[in-house]
Amino acid sequence: MVEKKVTWLELFYDLLFVAAVSKANHVLLHVDHGSISIEYLTKFVLIFIPIWWAWVGQTLFNNRFGQDIVTHRIFMFLQLFFVLIMTASLSVNFDHFYIPFFVGYIGSRALTAIQYLTVHKATGTHQQKTAQYLGTRFWIGILISSCSLFFDSWIRYAILYAGIAVDILLPLLGRRYLVKTPIHTHHLLERFALFTLILLGESVISILAVLQSSDWTLPSILFASFTCIFVIAMWWQYFDHIERKVSKEIQTAGQTIIYGHLFIYLSMSTIAASIQLLFKEQLNYPFMLGFIFGSVLLYFISTSLVFHRYRQERLRLKHNHLGILLGIIGCFIALDLIIHVPNYAIIGEIMVFFIVYAKLTT
Repeated sequence: MVEKKVTWLELFYDLLFVAAVSKANHVLLHVDHGSISIEYLTKFVLIFIPIWWAWVGQTLFNNRFGQDIVTHRIFMFLQLFFVLIMTASLSVNFDHFYIPFFVGYIGSRALTAIQYLTVHKATGTHQQKTAQYLGTRFWIGILISSCSLFFDSWIRYAILYAGIAVDILLPLLGRRYLVKTPIHTHHLLERFALFTLILLGESVISILAVLQSSDWTLPSILFASFTCIFVIAMWWQYFDHIERKVSKEIQTAGQTIIYGHLFIYLSMSTIAASIQLLFKEQLNYPFMLGFIFGSVLLYFISTSLVFHRYRQERLRLKHNHLGILLGIIGCFIALDLIIHVPNYAIIGEIMVFFIVYAKLTT
């Protein structure tokens, strides 16, 4: 396949998603009686998924069919306009901002569907079928979500997200078309890595919040230092792994990368929120342990599964490596449940885990 590179316009497009991700993550900072309620955890997921899917939709079109030509640039600029509307309307108070959110998200998805329809006649046979399938089937999810405008209360949201769910599932159902038009693996991995940087940026913002709110005592200095080291180790593990250990010659539909990264991104968001919540000690101790170690465990499982197929076979994680890493998490959780440890010690344990994870995978 012809090598495909990330364009400057794609990088510009990502800028708006920095703000969108930040607004979604802010939902996790709503603490009530020492815990994050199911309501806010659900709202976070419901806000994050449309952000992720809107970004994925345009990214995959660019990966398979995108060209740096005037027509495609105009479509990207229109996408930016709708993403801006969607981002501005993101709020825990869905009712007041429903219409602008709907316009932003549906406008973005409709433009992506139109882009597929505009290119399907100008491509090869297999590419035609792929573009036609995606360009026509995506309208199913769009139409289902559009029906939400005729309802009120919870029914509105049920219909909206039913359409989004259908939209997300359609590429999986049409895999037989997509495998015949494989993704540019190098380009796709690079794009998802760039979005990963946005999520790492949220952890950096959390470190800054810790430094700004601390009195520079020894515990706060230790907390900030350990956090910096574990964020660096997380960066090292992900990017050194993706640069050196993953085969970029494999040609697939890329669905493991696409859908697996949703869980990687969700875990990175909750890890970023955990940093601030742990430092400020706003959560009760058992909930805090479950929240932060659950986030780390989700990140570990997601990254292990996503990259397993793409790793060179001789470099894949062995069962003993998985056992070591799971054992480290298990020992830390057991220790912290037996002994009430300070926040900087918990973040130190997370730091140790990510250092070991980076060492074993890179």
